[in-house]
Amino acid sequence: MNTLALLGVAYLMPSVRIESFGAALLGALVLGLANAVVRPILVILTLPVTVLTLGLFIFVINGAVFLGATKLVPGFDVAGLWTAILAAILYSIVSWLLSTLILQD
Repeated sequence: MNTLALLGVAYLMPSVRIESFGAALLGALVLGLANAVVRPILVILTLPVTVLTLGLFIFVINGAVFLGATKLVPGFDVAGLWTAILAAILYSIVSWLLSTLILQD
């Protein structure tokens, strides 16, 4: 589902480029691993800034993780940090929508 969400983000945002389904599959895998391992460490390290910004710095962390994943996966590119922040938000929304639609009881 995350691969489909990533392809959906690339379709909705022209500044996010994915060259192939394989790149999307690898990108979703790297994003999942980064969100499970790297993101919690970044959240803890930047906790004071997050508190000062009333939680808005979490969006920057999500964008940085998204941008970092694009640096590791060939064929998966994002124009910049602001694009990565918006793409991370959109990726979360599309992934949640797909999960909700597919996993209904």
